[in-house]
Amino acid sequence: MHIFVSGSLAYDRIMDFPEKFSDHILPDKIHILNVCFLVNGIQEQFGGTAGNIAYNLALLGEKPTILACVGKDFDSYESWLKGLGLPLDGIRRVPEEFTAGAYITTDQADNQITGFNPGAMKYPCLYQIDGAAPDETIAIVAPGNTDDMLTYSRIYKRKDIPYIFDPGQQVPVLSAENIVEMITGSKLFISNDYELEMVMRATGLQQSDILQRTQAIVTTLGERGAVIRTREDEQRVASARPREVKDPTGAGDAFRAGLIKGLVMGKDLVESALMGSVCASFGVECRGTQCHRFSQEDFFQRHKACFGEKCSC
Repeated sequence: MHIFVSGSLAYDRIMDFPEKFSDHILPDKIHILNVCFLVNGIQEQFGGTAGNIAYNLALLGEKPTILACVGKDFDSYESWLKGLGLPLDGIRRVPEEFTAGAYITTDQADNQITGFNPGAMKYPCLYQIDGAAPDETIAIVAPGNTDDMLTYSRIYKRKDIPYIFDPGQQVPVLSAENIVEMITGSKLFISNDYELEMVMRATGLQQSDILQRTQAIVTTLGERGAVIRTREDEQRVASARPREVKDPTGAGDAFRAGLIKGLVMGKDLVESALMGSVCASFGVECRGTQCHRFSQEDFFQRHKACFGEKCSC
């Protein structure tokens, strides 16, 4: 099965501030804010929606094609992806730009200040999808360059390729018309509960209206699992218990990878979502979105431990 993952590739540069931001901000001087936070070093990690989903799929034995743009500083990330055995032909390098980067500073109270440079993500990928057989292909349109999101959803519909629409953090910058267009004809619409509410407010659609345009709505609820809604019914999917929770960042992307793996294996939507929950449980056990590890044997052992014979793998 050929898997296309469009979205973002980005560096996450993470900094820890050993105090509280609030102790260094004068409330009556907010209008002339000028502060400097001395941090305890910086960690650079690989991230981005497409990169995170592809990473988890690689752990699950798949070799998806990433569709994204990167910049002149992509060399270390490129080596990382090559080490995972992932193809790079869908990645466009923009030599005059830097790869997208998030600069995240966290204080002792877990407050965060983030600066995000889209860099090369401002450019469309331009990858041509040729020769993909609809019955042997699945795609996900994840948050990334907005032109790519619209373009690839149109291409998949034109080529009868089933795709998952995941608007994520791009909901505020997408027009209501484009959101509705990308939902319409998708195999699944996936988001967390907050993003679903944002989509409904932006478009004026209710869930029943969305289900007239897509086959199912998958709504992730963090540690409370997920909800799957179809035109026929609604089912809750439990979360899988991790050994410990260190960082929930990237768990949603891990969930999407497990869900896709289930669909590729021919599982139904509920079973696929359970696989998503298992994948997400590994994702929260390490700090960073591509720092956890598991073998396929580890994965299915945890699946059986959490959900019994529902795995049937």
